[in-house]
Amino acid sequence: MSRVTILGSGAWGTALGMHLARRGHPVCLWTISQQEADTLNRDGENRAHHPGIPFPDGLRAVADLAVCCRDADALVVATPSHAVREVAKRALPHLDHRPLVCTVAKGIEEGTSMTMSAILEEVLGDELRHRVCALSGPSFAREVARGMPTAVTAAARSREVAEELQHLFNGPTFRVYASTDIVGVEVGGAVKNVIAVAAGVSDGLGFGHNSRAALITRGLAEITRLGIRLGADRRTLYGLSCLGDLILTCTGDLSRNRTVGLALGRGEKLEQVLAGMNEVAEGVRNTRSVAALAAGLGVEMPITEQMRLVLYEAKDPRQAVVDLMSRPPRHEAE
Repeated sequence: MSRVTILGSGAWGTALGMHLARRGHPVCLWTISQQEADTLNRDGENRAHHPGIPFPDGLRAVADLAVCCRDADALVVATPSHAVREVAKRALPHLDHRPLVCTVAKGIEEGTSMTMSAILEEVLGDELRHRVCALSGPSFAREVARGMPTAVTAAARSREVAEELQHLFNGPTFRVYASTDIVGVEVGGAVKNVIAVAAGVSDGLGFGHNSRAALITRGLAEITRLGIRLGADRRTLYGLSCLGDLILTCTGDLSRNRTVGLALGRGEKLEQVLAGMNEVAEGVRNTRSVAALAAGLGVEMPITEQMRLVLYEAKDPRQAVVDLMSRPPRHEAE
């Protein structure tokens, strides 16, 4: 079995660590402090994120990054997207051979407009560049932790690496499909969070199923325009890592991004909403980075732009919906 290190002990990193340990892989769950590691090991569960779900044998929390990275066959980067670059830099000196390096963070980096895999390729350099891959799809962490049936996509630039990641994660309750379109997989995973915030705003304003369906469908159109401009395969964007994840995050009650949107639609302030959450809603930060990427490429993304104005320019959510609905008529395929 493979020795796996999970960089990040949040909801998603812990859930994936539990899944891999159930598959028989020895898992090192890296935490930011010794106190947190001691608490997790003592409790035998992650009470902050998955209370009542015991750790399987083979999973252990460790605060020493060097210990976690040493001899790892696979490194799973499960930090928030804004921390991926820094954590990768810290881990690099401790990678004593060439492990599989998988990002499960979903986002576009502010300032550089880079995907998470591109960041890892840049930081890890030529020796590890070809080992970088991504895992993404419609997968709430809590349901994965409970062992509920889930299907996701394993992507890498090469078929060989994608299938290696597929083999690592695939199991009776976690079906993994392989893809060599890592651009499409990551763009879909990042931008769907922005659309989920918009769907939550719509629900919070008291609009109905018609409104949510329109946002999902036109949100997919935005993601597709951006993805194809970046070289993605349209078929990927209609698959698990984009359309599947988009549906999940726009409709599921466990969606952090939809939760933020719901609160904004009900009149709450963004700062208060975020202060009350113990997990990161990636769509908030990524709204700004995706909008900047789209603007730089000349890609029209009206939903994303309205969410940027709501989140960062204090625009009234109801007015944002009015402005979206008042745009000039056009052909649907444009």
